[in-house]
Amino acid sequence: MHTARTPEARTGRTLGQALAEETVLLDGGLSNQLEAQGCDLSDALWSARLLSDEPLQIEAAHRAYAQAGAQVLITASYQATFEGFARRGIGRARAAELMAGSVELARRAGAETGRELWVAASVGPYGAMLADGSEYRGRYGMTVRELVRFHRPRVETLAAAGPDVLALETVPDTDEAEALLLAVQDLDVPVWLSYSVKGDRTRAGQPLAEAFGLVAGIDQVVAVGVNCCEPVDADRAVEVAAAATGKPVVVYPNSGEEWDADGRGWTGRGAFEPGRVRDWQRAGARLVGGCCRVGPSEIAALAARTEASGT
Repeated sequence: MHTARTPEARTGRTLGQALAEETVLLDGGLSNQLEAQGCDLSDALWSARLLSDEPLQIEAAHRAYAQAGAQVLITASYQATFEGFARRGIGRARAAELMAGSVELARRAGAETGRELWVAASVGPYGAMLADGSEYRGRYGMTVRELVRFHRPRVETLAAAGPDVLALETVPDTDEAEALLLAVQDLDVPVWLSYSVKGDRTRAGQPLAEAFGLVAGIDQVVAVGVNCCEPVDADRAVEVAAAATGKPVVVYPNSGEEWDADGRGWTGRGAFEPGRVRDWQRAGARLVGGCCRVGPSEIAALAARTEASGT
């Protein structure tokens, strides 16, 4: 069995223990904060490029969210894969170092706050590696077994770096969710699973109750829910996730704008309203934050509302 390294930074409460007692605040979109810092994310590796080229920018972005009140920092490994790094001429050994380094960058930024803070190692879907928007469609024409083979080396690498949790995020369909759960099942690290959804279904069209139900009875999964979706779609999804699994719900929608994969830009208007967090909490959400285009100011507003709620 592959066992994750357990650094000193993981000696306090586990994230699962915290979720049983209170609402825990996630950070916001890493990419938009990096862009606000002047970084160019036009490369197919997106923010993962900076793990090699400008790691201090990533640490600064994490620090901005920690200072805004975030209690969980999500690493810059969403689009970090051995295959993606290989296309840039980066070998497996160096790629593994960069993925592990993403955990260390978040850990250092969080340590500066002196507060209780957890690091979530981001595991994006197969479609993120393709960099063509297919993570918002799913159904890649691959079997579950093939997806397990793709994900297993990177989740092993990230788990060995000692994060507090693996964030299996922006998952578009149940096939990939099943593959991810299989890929992590013998790793000594908890996970959360969050789908990208449209309306009351996954991006690939499966009913949410069915999708969330995959984690029922899996103790390794500390939370289940949605991310990188419109805020209005997150509202209903929280209720469905809580009812389908009985687990704490994770919810971190984007701003409400739509990603145009062909034009490589965001369209539409933002609709992220921090006041929604009260309804999310009442419906069962215990891990709340924002995704793309949600910045430190919105996370600070969420922090104020979760503190005021007393949960």
